[in-house]
Amino acid sequence: MSKRAKKKEARVEDAEPDNGAGSEAKRSKKAGGKAVKEPAAPVLYEDSPDKLSTPDGRATNLKISSWNVDMLRAWVKKNGLDWVREEDPDIICLQETKCSEKALPADIADMPEYPHKYWAASDEKEGYSGVAMLCKTKPISVTFGIGKEEHDKEGRVITAEFPSYFLVTAYVPNAGRSLVRLDYRKGWDVDFRAYLTELDQRKPLILCGDLNVAHQELDLKNHKTNRKSPGFTPEERQGFSALLAAGFVDSFRHLYPERPGAFTFWTYMMNSRSKNVGWRLDFYVLSQALLQNLCDSKIRSKVMGSDHCLITLHMTL
Repeated sequence: MSKRAKKKEARVEDAEPDNGAGSEAKRSKKAGGKAVKEPAAPVLYEDSPDKLSTPDGRATNLKISSWNVDMLRAWVKKNGLDWVREEDPDIICLQETKCSEKALPADIADMPEYPHKYWAASDEKEGYSGVAMLCKTKPISVTFGIGKEEHDKEGRVITAEFPSYFLVTAYVPNAGRSLVRLDYRKGWDVDFRAYLTELDQRKPLILCGDLNVAHQELDLKNHKTNRKSPGFTPEERQGFSALLAAGFVDSFRHLYPERPGAFTFWTYMMNSRSKNVGWRLDFYVLSQALLQNLCDSKIRSKVMGSDHCLITLHMTL
């Protein structure tokens, strides 16, 4: 495990779910020390070609990308900006930046492609949480947080208003090692759902980011061994179900309801990414009213630079 991976695992907020890799070593020991042939490593989920129009034939005119960068400064050094420039979205949303605006790397602070940049960071801890939104076109307005001090002090939400929709990017709190923050997470889910519902009553919205939940068994590799892991507890899954029941749609599962192996996060341990032992924790959630405008929701599993990969949404708005 890399030094940074060890540090991350030790943090309460960033507790990583069990990916089942450790059980492979245990099985090897049970085999009496004999060499055990490992199964062929699965291939990472590959995107099909992007759908660039709605089902009724209207061409896409909005491209949004979202990425949990797992520490902005390290991500920039890993050439994350090259991937952003290759993807060339109209808006790029970043999560887990762990960087205050005053400490931004010059490479991203000066990006001329995105003249309108918005940053949120923790008020209390340097190098903790944080989200960003970089736009080619200036929003009508931008707000930070959800109007609840207990949540907003951690710098987890930015909302931008555009003429026909709201865009919300979020880094949802992790339930923590040993689920020490599960009660807090349950309260967050209730408050965040209320915030989104209120926005949706004004105009439809797009929510993107690391929502820190694998909703269905299909959304992680080892669902049987992770039922008490942060991100897959019944309480967190129910929280996401309640969000969908409030009038929102998981865009990826709407388009690809049975697609397996489509993950967005892989722990740094045990070569999990090369084996595609992962979780789908990153989402585009849409108001029901925007489904007619949905072209495609993509997972760029080959995009490197973080323990999460970039995801992209195509819309006609």
